[in-house]
Amino acid sequence: MSDFLQPKDPFLLKAIGVVEEHLSEEEFGVTELANQLSMSRSNLLRKIKSLTNLSASVFIRKVRLHHARRLLQSNELTSSEVSYKVGFGSTSYFTKCYREEFGTTPAKQQPDKENVDENGSNASKKRKWIYFAVPSLIILLVLVWILHPGVASQKEFKSIAVLPFKNDSNDTTNVYIINGVMDAILSNLQKIEELKVTSRTTAEKYRGLNKSIPEISKELEVEYFVEGSGQKVGDRIVLSVQLIDAEKDQQIWSSRFERKNEDIFELQSEISKTIADQIQVIITPKAKRLIEKVPTESLEAYDLFLKGLDITNKANGGAELEKAIDYFKKAIDEDPYFANPHAYIAICYYYIDIYQVDKKYGNTINSYADKAILLDPELGEGLIAKAMYHTQNGQYDLAIEFLDKVLNLNPNSGWVHNFLSEIYRNNIPNTEKYLKHAIRGIQNAISDQDSIEASFTYLHLANALAQTGFIKESVKYVKQALAYNPENYFAEYLYIYIKMAQDLNLKQTKNELIDILEKDSSRIDVMQEIAKLCYTMEDYEEAWKYYEAFISIKQALQLDIYPAEDLKIAYVLRKLGQPDEAERFLNAYKAYIDSDNSIYKDLSTSAYYAYEGDINEGIKYFKAFTKQTDYFYWLILFLEIDPILLEMSQHDDFQPTVQKIKDNFWEQHQEIREMLEEEGVI
Repeated sequence: MSDFLQPKDPFLLKAIGVVEEHLSEEEFGVTELANQLSMSRSNLLRKIKSLTNLSASVFIRKVRLHHARRLLQSNELTSSEVSYKVGFGSTSYFTKCYREEFGTTPAKQQPDKENVDENGSNASKKRKWIYFAVPSLIILLVLVWILHPGVASQKEFKSIAVLPFKNDSNDTTNVYIINGVMDAILSNLQKIEELKVTSRTTAEKYRGLNKSIPEISKELEVEYFVEGSGQKVGDRIVLSVQLIDAEKDQQIWSSRFERKNEDIFELQSEISKTIADQIQVIITPKAKRLIEKVPTESLEAYDLFLKGLDITNKANGGAELEKAIDYFKKAIDEDPYFANPHAYIAICYYYIDIYQVDKKYGNTINSYADKAILLDPELGEGLIAKAMYHTQNGQYDLAIEFLDKVLNLNPNSGWVHNFLSEIYRNNIPNTEKYLKHAIRGIQNAISDQDSIEASFTYLHLANALAQTGFIKESVKYVKQALAYNPENYFAEYLYIYIKMAQDLNLKQTKNELIDILEKDSSRIDVMQEIAKLCYTMEDYEEAWKYYEAFISIKQALQLDIYPAEDLKIAYVLRKLGQPDEAERFLNAYKAYIDSDNSIYKDLSTSAYYAYEGDINEGIKYFKAFTKQTDYFYWLILFLEIDPILLEMSQHDDFQPTVQKIKDNFWEQHQEIREMLEEEGVI
């Protein structure tokens, strides 16, 4: 075993042992290690830094890499398998880190089994092999260089887009079948780790557009394109598919397929594997098994499922989702053991329910999700559906477990990374993981430029950077979000706050937000932000103007959002001489903090007692909040100008506590900086 894994210091030995217990868990990071060692995060960082001169995240990575070397030298696993064994979600990132640590690639670290016989005495044969191999290798390298001059600079990931397939039939009612084949091929390619696959949303934008491959390639920044067309003729599917090298605008491979309807799954699998073979990417045994899996033996059930899926992909509201659900239920009637429609029924009901105060379909979502997983434990959509159920119930730890399982099956799911970044931002605040998944969302949506989806992906990263105090760095990404979709009002809204963080000009910020609200008077999120700024500037009459409009819309739509605003609303009403109304919102706020289990509970409780005038009790909870980490930059920004918190400002412990909260934030900020520099984000 490496000396690194056998330190003399007892603390390091214990820390390494804890990491070893969670070696295969990609999500096991600094926060988890601190919890396991019963230490605060800041104390762990200082301890590891003093003993090793490494950051805690680098220390954990080194443990993973040294174990990887030991596994590789045993020659029992491939480098891809080893990367997952030691907690790397990406083989290419594992290779990069391994090379930086040991100066060689994982593949070169493995001994050649054929070079050693049972007695370990094969030296002369080895020398003979070298005499023949070296000239052959030189010839081979020369040929490779001549035939493929760009091979030395190939990217570790190859990128591909599956453009919308064309319907060759005049019968438009069968378009869903061709779309379904395209979706299946795209989904299969996404299971291959070494491929970056353009999302369906982005590719769909090019349906019917008269753009050349070089033009599309420039916009999407991909190396390969798949084009196809087909039709259903009686009981047969006729399909033409071609693979194109985008840079050269040349066809690499093409083929025409004519198969019976019952061979549709074999056809989709064959095309996917052929494409992978043509562009020379490795399909792991696990990915191959998933690609070749037959979802149902009933063609009628699959046909009904494709109809529902086509509607779901185009849906723009609950009525369309209900229509899709009808098709999914009919598919289940044809084949009760077909997992996919069960999963999509749960997903559709989740989106029907998502913003409603009274959730109607929680049990239904859970039932269909469970059934999907029972029928196919490796179906990504089933696991996502179960994660949605737990998200709706506020069981975010359980939601994360299921989303992590999806990433194990499909590490290139930008959507799942974005879902996780939302959870780590809003529900279980964890700045490191929030940023990590926001970054992965960008990396796995590399081809999503010039799309609405991409704009929101870049918005995620911009917001993650801003929330962790990287204000200047966030500007680049929020501008990209706006460049890809100027209509992304959320990005416009974030950009306003990023500018405010640099100069703290609250009046200018308020005016810019009012401009957004004038474009869309239904923007309830902007409404409460304007009210909040007016409250902070102690302009209580104008604050109430916007809060009143906010409350009116919230009640009319029965929305269960922004419960933390109730305390500010109560404070504003009290300042305006409406104590009875203020009491109603204060009681609502008290009910909210009593059920709050977030890291902000102590701070929220402190504000409650500050409002009530119980300063000593307020300070007690204020000081308790200093034990927390992973809170966001906006809190730091407003901490000393919030009117309710300022009710405690004359207490001797107020300013030292403010400073402690700030110090904790900037300490973690520095550690995150190291991670961002390693990822090349800043």
